[in-house]
Amino acid sequence: MKKKESDFFDRPKNLKAMAAILIAALIGLLIFDFFVHKHPFFGWDGLPTFYAFYGFVGCVLLVVIAKNIRPFLKREEDYYDD
Repeated sequence: MKKKESDFFDRPKNLKAMAAILIAALIGLLIFDFFVHKHPFFGWDGLPTFYAFYGFVGCVLLVVIAKNIRPFLKREEDYYDD
């Protein structure tokens, strides 16, 4: 029997390298945000890293709300079976 070739994402070395690249890119973007001139409409949206923080809080709230409404929306396993 032929051994299955491992996929690019199955190798731990590749995953660690991709995670390091992603983290470095995110840190670089956060640092770059301090040097970009903004045109804020409100006072708080001109703060450095405001949109990163706003996006993170939005994602966390989305997950928390989805977990809390799951009991109301879930169906039995055979709900769609005839």
